[in-house]
Amino acid sequence: MNMDSYSFGRFVIDGKVYEHDIKIINGRIVFWQNHHLSIEDIKDAINAKPKPSTIIIGTGASGVVEVSQDIIDEIKKANIKLIIEMTGKACQTYNKLSKKENVAAILHSTC
Repeated sequence: MNMDSYSFGRFVIDGKVYEHDIKIINGRIVFWQNHHLSIEDIKDAINAKPKPSTIIIGTGASGVVEVSQDIIDEIKKANIKLIIEMTGKACQTYNKLSKKENVAAILHSTC
C-alpha cells in the first residue's frame, strides 16, 4: 500500500481517496472518527495477525490528537515500536517503513 498524498481531511492511497480518519492494518483500510485516541482505537492494530513491528500514529495536520501514556504503555507492552508524528510526516514515515516491515498506521485526517 502506498500513501500517494495527504492534505487536510484527505488521504490518497493507491489512487483511492479517503476523507476520514483511517487505520491501515495488514494492508486494509479501517475507518475511525475521533479527536481522542483511546485504547479501544488501537486494539485492532495491536492484536492484528500478523502483528505489526511498528505502529505509527498520525496526530493530525496540526498535531492536535493527544496520545495518552496508557496507549503508549499498551503498545510497548505488546512489544511493538511506536512512532508518533503529525499526520503529514506520519504518512511519509509509513511509506518508507512499509517497504521493509509490517507497519500499522492510525491517522487523524484533520486538526
